[in-house]
Amino acid sequence: MRVLVAEDEPRVAAAVARGLRREGMAVDVAPDGASALFKARVHPYDVVVLDRDLPELHGDDVCRRLAAEQPATKVLMLTAARSTDSLVEGLALGADDYLPKPFRFAELVARLRALGRRRGEALPAVLRSGELELDPGRRVATRAGAPLDLSPKEFAVLEALLAARGQVVSPEALVEQVWDEQLDPLSNTLRMTVMTLRRKLGDPPLIETVRGSGYRL
Repeated sequence: MRVLVAEDEPRVAAAVARGLRREGMAVDVAPDGASALFKARVHPYDVVVLDRDLPELHGDDVCRRLAAEQPATKVLMLTAARSTDSLVEGLALGADDYLPKPFRFAELVARLRALGRRRGEALPAVLRSGELELDPGRRVATRAGAPLDLSPKEFAVLEALLAARGQVVSPEALVEQVWDEQLDPLSNTLRMTVMTLRRKLGDPPLIETVRGSGYRL
């Protein structure tokens, strides 16, 4: 899952991004509304975590434009206001969910995963293919019942391949889903991640390289 955190408080933004990356998400950060809208127009985010009170361009305006331009991108609005009126206003602007500050990090993660499942075609809570089973919520993956010791990026790549249901996933699509904007596009990070994931999945091999196209299970 790729997430944009639009938050003008640097310590809050850094803490949220750090925590979400530990959960295996690809996270970019925008310090104001104008940069948030720019990044959302450039990258295909699954969810935008949008602080309502942003400088440069107010979070309400960002939300309206995202709802009009990119209805498939989910918006989770954050605000210091806890009133029902504020909640109704946020949802009326086009937000898909609303979370008042301060919030519990576990609740933020749960809401993001729920929104991610709502983006595009609905996927089962647990992904399966043959002997493979992956539970995104519990962050557990197994093959033939044996647990797999995967890094967050390996887990995310496997999740993307399982979600594709046998279709080829291009390297570009994997990078967009699993890594954030800081990844050097010329690096061999994706190839090395797939190589170690193949090894950890064991024999017989499960990931096929489709020359010139990408990878599939």
